[in-house]
Amino acid sequence: MPLGALLLLLVKASQVPAGDVTVRILTTVFGFMVLVLLLSGLNATVFQAAPQESWRKRLPTIFLDVARFGLIGIGLAMILSYIWGVRVAGLFTALGVTSVVIGLMLQNSVGQIVSGLFMLFEQPFRMDDWLDTPTGRGRVVEVNWRAVHIETGAGLRITPNSMLATTSFTNLSRPVGSHKCSITTKFASADSPDKVCAMLTRAAGGLPQLKSGVVPTTVALGGGEYRTTVRLKSPADEGATQATFLRWVWYAARRDELHLDEADDDFSTPERVQTALRTVVGPELRLSLSDQQSLAPYGRVLRYGTDEIVQHAGVVPSGMTFIVAGSVRLTATIEDGSVVALATLHKGAMLGVTALTRQPNPTGAVALEEVTVLQIDREHLEQVVMSKPILLQELGRLIDERQAKAQRVIRRERVG
Repeated sequence: MPLGALLLLLVKASQVPAGDVTVRILTTVFGFMVLVLLLSGLNATVFQAAPQESWRKRLPTIFLDVARFGLIGIGLAMILSYIWGVRVAGLFTALGVTSVVIGLMLQNSVGQIVSGLFMLFEQPFRMDDWLDTPTGRGRVVEVNWRAVHIETGAGLRITPNSMLATTSFTNLSRPVGSHKCSITTKFASADSPDKVCAMLTRAAGGLPQLKSGVVPTTVALGGGEYRTTVRLKSPADEGATQATFLRWVWYAARRDELHLDEADDDFSTPERVQTALRTVVGPELRLSLSDQQSLAPYGRVLRYGTDEIVQHAGVVPSGMTFIVAGSVRLTATIEDGSVVALATLHKGAMLGVTALTRQPNPTGAVALEEVTVLQIDREHLEQVVMSKPILLQELGRLIDERQAKAQRVIRRERVG
């Protein structure tokens, strides 16, 4: 603004000729500043303030730089032509010869820039895409004149454009939602292949990174090896998916009496079962010593890993589960498929309380830490519990409370 006011003062008030050198210099500086201001405002409004997932936000900065330099060049050419009377055609000819000389001197750097431009015009990847290149694997966070910046697990890897233009690489993000994670596990040769495949597929089906609507698959490879394939929401989830899956399979294999890595499990001993009956199940169900002894041969002490599903909502349980150690979160599933928390249960709490009534579970349950439980099948509990009417009333009241709590949460989420 001060520069424009000074220019008007010289031309209008002081009657200085427009061809005066001082006026030309001021006009040139003023015009250049207006040009830069307009370009900066356009960039800030259209691109920098764009939504995170829009094409404007994902446009590589190298395109913006090329467009900015091109517009500045056109603006300077117009300023030189109209203010200074320079023959722009002759200037471009001189610049063309000069650019050839500079290009020969800086052919490596210019080659990288040109390679980057041609590669980006083809658009084999965009910002935030995941690439698997010969030098690393990660997410594209920046594309500039010389290189592509890829964020990997080991840090930021700078890959020259010329290298990407001359070597093959894999875009893990295209097509969208097609990335798969394959995990190989090994079991004892005596384990039933169908039972192993069912257990692995069931464990993979509970992974939080699993793409909705897609069912994992497991195939036997021979030699006791199995491959489980999981379709992921994003390539960024692969590491977390493998870690969670292998951790859950360790627990699930032992619950199903399978031998992961040919290892045996002797966690559910008669001593542990009797201790759980005496300290947890007996007080909760008011069992006499003879009742506890009659149930001891049918109880199993099992373990669940952190975040593993202990109880599925809407499924009729085959038996009751008693928490011996650890804690679980009761959950309810609302209409859109999302899961909300209801309460936290600790040692002594019961799951599968609808087993005796053969009703579906009104709630789900997820382990908040490593959880140890005692599980007893329905037919063995019926022989003991059916003769205790007061206990049956308390179990019925507990079922009603959990159903009511789940319905209240679902209604509140629907209204909200």
